[in-house]
Amino acid sequence: MIVDQNDKVRTDQWKIAPHVLELESSAIREILKISSQPGVISFAGGLPAPELFPLEDLKEAMASAIAKYGPDCVQYSLSMGITPLREMVARRATEAGAKTEIGNILITSGAQQAIELVARAFIDPGDYILTEYPTYIGALQAFDYYRARYTTVEMDAEGMIIEQVEEKLKKHKPKLIYTVSNFQNPTGITMTVPRRKALIELAMKHNVPIIDDNPYSDIRFSGERLPTLKSIGGDVVIAIRTFSKIIAPGLRLGWMNGPAEIMNYFEKVKQCMDLHTNTLCQYIVYEYITAGKLEPHIEKLRSDYKIKRDLMIRTMRETFPDGIKWTEPEGGLFLWIELPTHMSAKDLLPKAIELKVAYVHGQPFFPDRQGLNTLRLNFSNATHEGIVEGIKRLARLFKENM
Repeated sequence: MIVDQNDKVRTDQWKIAPHVLELESSAIREILKISSQPGVISFAGGLPAPELFPLEDLKEAMASAIAKYGPDCVQYSLSMGITPLREMVARRATEAGAKTEIGNILITSGAQQAIELVARAFIDPGDYILTEYPTYIGALQAFDYYRARYTTVEMDAEGMIIEQVEEKLKKHKPKLIYTVSNFQNPTGITMTVPRRKALIELAMKHNVPIIDDNPYSDIRFSGERLPTLKSIGGDVVIAIRTFSKIIAPGLRLGWMNGPAEIMNYFEKVKQCMDLHTNTLCQYIVYEYITAGKLEPHIEKLRSDYKIKRDLMIRTMRETFPDGIKWTEPEGGLFLWIELPTHMSAKDLLPKAIELKVAYVHGQPFFPDRQGLNTLRLNFSNATHEGIVEGIKRLARLFKENM
């Protein structure tokens, strides 16, 4: 039989799995489509500053990788990641206070894949996950795909309110505790050391693993550097890290640091997904760090982002009407805004777009889709002029709708 190419294929009758049909598009990705239009000042994405990408250094690192490793750097490689990079990551983790060996490290295609690996390995439909309230939208998307349920813990200025945690652990017996402990996405809040120790004690008591999604801890530009959950809690913590925020996100390189016997399961799950992470990018990052380029670059990021954060906060203080609250993080990429409870940041977003300024409204960060009066602002990806003008436009919008 010869198929007539003009025949209409009825894709609407294909039997796509019901839980896939129920998936929602990322609110951030949808807003980015709008905010990428010419003339729009965007505080929407979690994008690092593109003008700071170390392109020349990466070009040299790629040339060095090809010269040193030849065909190996573009060949299939180990699912756990190339040995030199894993050894380097393990050594850096040990130097930061978390004793780590190569068997604890799995290189992933960005931190998002690490979250997906956790979801695939742990979650059955209906399982509970304990999260902060609000929490990272990308994690919610990964967990939602496997039809997880949530038990949530509110935050204050010191992070997750520990008094609520044990009650939730006893009631719902969650499979995981998921946290973004440093400069949390979306709020910018950092969990204090006493809260970290208390959370680890509860996780040990109830034998529940903590997934510490920690992409921002190197981007601290004020205050005291805190010990990581991994360095305090050891094997009860599976740490997720990434090079996206400290080198470049397009490399799609992250890693997991967990107990070796558990990493073997993640390796098998990863083999079902993509066989291994991009070999060439792993060698490029290894050569980049070996050449001593990473630490000076991180210092440059800290300096640039501090100036932008301070400028955004100063402009908000000068222009925002009374009744609006915001966080003032010591690092990371984001500020969190709370409008008066009668206002909806979601409803105001189309009006903001008309004013050529974009943000992410807070609702998608809440597992129960509350938080209508909240929004997240990114300061790392805007120019100084854009920050001042964009905040002034938002101030006008908020005043007109108070």
